[in-house]
Amino acid sequence: MKNKVLLTSAVTGAGDTMKKNPHVPVTPKEIAASAIESAKAGATVAHVHARDPQTGGISHDVDHYREIVDRIREADTDVIINITSGGGGDFIPSLSTPAAGGDGTDIQTPAERHAPVGELLPEMCTLDCGSTNFGDMIYMSPTDWLRDQAEMIQKSGVKPELECFDTGHIRFANQLVQEGLIDGDPMYQFCLGIPWGAAADAETMMYMKNRIPENAHWSAFGIGRMQMPMASQSAVLGGNVRVGLEDNIYLSKGVPATNEQLVDKAVGMLRGLYLEPMSPQEAREYLNLRNPHGGK
Repeated sequence: MKNKVLLTSAVTGAGDTMKKNPHVPVTPKEIAASAIESAKAGATVAHVHARDPQTGGISHDVDHYREIVDRIREADTDVIINITSGGGGDFIPSLSTPAAGGDGTDIQTPAERHAPVGELLPEMCTLDCGSTNFGDMIYMSPTDWLRDQAEMIQKSGVKPELECFDTGHIRFANQLVQEGLIDGDPMYQFCLGIPWGAAADAETMMYMKNRIPENAHWSAFGIGRMQMPMASQSAVLGGNVRVGLEDNIYLSKGVPATNEQLVDKAVGMLRGLYLEPMSPQEAREYLNLRNPHGGK
């Protein structure tokens, strides 16, 4: 779609970011409202994690996801919903019992990770394509588990976004495509700058871009201060764009952002490059997404 870019707003993650930015949405009502405001600012897609309304930490509760999705679907503002399926992958080794996780470990089975996607049937979901050192913990996503998840996503009719945090993840995502576990033209997301994954720089982005199938779509994001530079670099190279408070909580140095402000800033950047964000309906046709009301 010439001169059009898929613009994703990742509205909230699982990190302890609320203390640094009071705009980080926590409750299902807040998360849905932020997704809707992002769409009004120009976002094509809202990427959604659920949080525990009491603690602000990660939630795997399907009811929390259901409330978020229902509120977005009932709104007058259209936006594509993209639910994470990457929860429950945090492993923190214990020196006293290294075969078992220590405090903070949160591991779910493939079926448990897939549950919100399978029950709520968003148009898109993420699929994290490998394990990695993620800061001071290990994010665990074994290959056999990923095959199981990919097959469950495929049967649901939801479009997977293949999240790649390192170059080896590209190789395994390509393997999923070759094995027939990804339908249609695959969609890749290059996740850059997370310690200790792929670096947030143009060289790494080009390397990853050059190693995906010719028919693939792709997007990229950087975290922290690299969010807008990587968004701009992705757009220049013909990719799609992701911003939002999951990846960066500041509008400028020391100034807490809202999701809609980050989306608005990205829209301005795109227009400076003579690009426009796709509408949700344009993106549905472009990516051949399932109808949110059922069927294709």
